[in-house]
Amino acid sequence: MRSRRIQRRGETATTRINRRALLLRSGAAVFASTAAATVWATEGPRRDRAPTKKLRALIEAHMTSYAAIGKAVREMGGGSRDYDQASREEERALLAICAYPAVREVDRLAKAGYLLEIEARGELDLPEHMQALLRSTMSKA
Repeated sequence: MRSRRIQRRGETATTRINRRALLLRSGAAVFASTAAATVWATEGPRRDRAPTKKLRALIEAHMTSYAAIGKAVREMGGGSRDYDQASREEERALLAICAYPAVREVDRLAKAGYLLEIEARGELDLPEHMQALLRSTMSKA
């Protein structure tokens, strides 16, 4: 009923969904990334089914830099230069994944699956992340 009143006044109805909710509720993306991971695990990393070496290296670099942040927090209480450096390196690694132009389907699924995990922790929240993701989908023609 309320949406009809809004439309009569010439306004548009909006929803309360944001990008975080959209990503979290994207069942198709989660299903697709899970299916790709299952195929990869059961059939082994065949050349046509495995993400490219570049994407795997970017993900591994991010995982390493993320672990370095945890180590810096445990060792120094989070107030050291080591923490600041680890945080900057982690941010650069995450932006590199966001900016990676995943052309092959297996790369898109691996990238989306990994970024969904990061987003679920609430760590994919800077405007730079969204900008890099959107630019990575644009054709370079």
